[in-house]
Amino acid sequence: MKEFVISEAKAETAILVGLITQNQNEAKTTEYLDELEFLADTAGAVTVKRFTQRVGGPSSVTYVGKGKLEEIRKYIEDEEEAERPVGMVIFDDELSAKQIRNIEAELKVKILDRTSLILDIFAMRAQTANAKTQVELAQYRYMLPRLQRLWTHLERQGGGSGSGGGKGSVGLRGPGETQLEMDRRIILNRITLLKKRLTEIDRQKTTQRKNRGRLIRVALVGYTNVGKSTIMNLLSKSNVFAENKLFATLDTTVRKVGIQNLPFLLADTVGFIRKLPTDLVDSFKSTLDEVREADLLVHVVDISHPDFEEQIKVVDNMLKELDCAETPHLIVFNKIDNYHWTEKEADDLTPPTKENISLNELKQTWMARVGGDCIFISAKEKENVEELRDVLYKKVKQLHVQKYPYNDFWYPTTEEEEI
Repeated sequence: MKEFVISEAKAETAILVGLITQNQNEAKTTEYLDELEFLADTAGAVTVKRFTQRVGGPSSVTYVGKGKLEEIRKYIEDEEEAERPVGMVIFDDELSAKQIRNIEAELKVKILDRTSLILDIFAMRAQTANAKTQVELAQYRYMLPRLQRLWTHLERQGGGSGSGGGKGSVGLRGPGETQLEMDRRIILNRITLLKKRLTEIDRQKTTQRKNRGRLIRVALVGYTNVGKSTIMNLLSKSNVFAENKLFATLDTTVRKVGIQNLPFLLADTVGFIRKLPTDLVDSFKSTLDEVREADLLVHVVDISHPDFEEQIKVVDNMLKELDCAETPHLIVFNKIDNYHWTEKEADDLTPPTKENISLNELKQTWMARVGGDCIFISAKEKENVEELRDVLYKKVKQLHVQKYPYNDFWYPTTEEEEI
């Protein structure tokens, strides 16, 4: 049975493949492949080449057209002759079992899609029993419809009366189909077991949340690698793992934080990403409960990212799926220290673009759009962090008075508490 082992990807070279379609122009495809390369780097692979094709849509047989697949195969063969073997080819969309089987037969190297790559990274990042269980469940859900390709080396064998294997062979199964059915049954049983285990974990976490007392809950949400964990460390004076990699945080960390005389609970949650596998969303429901039950969402945005507005939309859509769209929120534009722009020439009458809008103009635009519900900081340089504390204090205090009108504030303990 196929295993998802991230160590296989370490030190290997990778080719990336994406499509340019009517719904995804060349610039967008480039952005997606940039992100896919970051994912590959997070998994330990080095990208050596990109291939794109302009088509109406993905081929149901080989994702790209035959000519493009032949071009990729030729490149792999040339690299092999030059003693620079390609370890894998990664496709920017989820592939079907049929597509994977056909592509592997042509390219004869390891084939991954965006979903399997993300699953590999999650498997590498998972530390606690809860996260490991969630990732394993997502892996098995991904594997189940793709089992058939694992046993292509076992041909279905005819039998019964007659050498032609006619009507007499009906109902007789070859070893490939038998093995397939066995694996399918094993995986279904495993999925059932993992679901029961997660149900028990959900029950325990629900009890833990009920025992946290009368404290406002604040959750840090946002696209992956926008600086949520760094902000968590600044506000809670703790040492949550933070790294310039995608999905550095998988397990939700909750700490009791105090600003002035007001304590509240602050949760650092898993980051979202474009094309996030549905199986992962379903498997991580218990982790995302911290988002669902939050009284205030702090949406962290990497303002230095050229496509930060689309990242905002991705997170907003995910929050809608979690029924959190109406939860009070604060947008924190992080990484202002890394924001770059090019000033337009005085006689340039073309409309402004993302590349030539100053930070001050951007601030005014967003302040006009969402009012006082946004703030601009640099967590790395600790710029405007005190202003963030003041805004959080006012918002948490307002929510506290609304939710617990007869509960006095108290000073938190000096030691930070992980919950």
